[in-house]
Amino acid sequence: MRGAVEGLGGSSLADGIACDVGDAVQVRLLAERAVSRFGHIDIWVNNAGLSGPYGPTVDVPDDQYRAVLQTNIFGTYHGSRVALEHFLRNGGGKLTNLLGRGDKQPVPLQNAYASSKAWVRAFTKALAEEYRDRNIGVFALNPGLVLTDMVLNVSAIAGYEDRMHPFETITRMWGKPPEVPAQRAVWLASGATDGKTGIEVRVLNVLVVVTRAARELIRRLKRALLRHDARTGTDRSLKVNTVVPAFDRTDRQSTGGV
Repeated sequence: MRGAVEGLGGSSLADGIACDVGDAVQVRLLAERAVSRFGHIDIWVNNAGLSGPYGPTVDVPDDQYRAVLQTNIFGTYHGSRVALEHFLRNGGGKLTNLLGRGDKQPVPLQNAYASSKAWVRAFTKALAEEYRDRNIGVFALNPGLVLTDMVLNVSAIAGYEDRMHPFETITRMWGKPPEVPAQRAVWLASGATDGKTGIEVRVLNVLVVVTRAARELIRRLKRALLRHDARTGTDRSLKVNTVVPAFDRTDRQSTGGV
């Protein structure tokens, strides 16, 4: 991102450092870097996220489940708190938190990610109410299905890899480039939302009712997308990494466990 801005002649407009949002100290250092470089913070977007392995909750290794919660929940908390502290001192600002699949209903086999997004939605709506009269805009943005590494390079519990393959067709048909939700994030940060808070924006995916007539259309569309990707050098192929289950069913059965 910094390189892209500098390439457009905006070397004084971009800066960046590596930051683990799950670490409150690093998030504060990030904010301090922004203030030292630009003088103050007007806009803060909590965008970092992990999806975790696809599969039953009990089979997801504890460290990988915790990593999702640490980034998606505590990362959003750390960023929101630091941003609000600056906004309260400076007399205003705009905070946007990213939602995702599961923010409104449960998603079996993606419980870590989905439940974390339900938390983010509730957390963000509460912040909007708490700081409604402080000239602080608090917004939620669900970007929909975006073609990023998080959806194209995934992990699955051993034995559940095949269930991920239909997702490749879905991403080819309905995945959108990051620029699409980015435009909505810019809109939330713009003067269009001055004096407002609690706005929830959802960048919807196209839904197709699969009837007999639609199946052939979908097959043709998939072939056309494959040809387009080959011609443009676009790689939307799904890469599935296998994760060993944390729960040993054989051992539980042999010891008489339930």
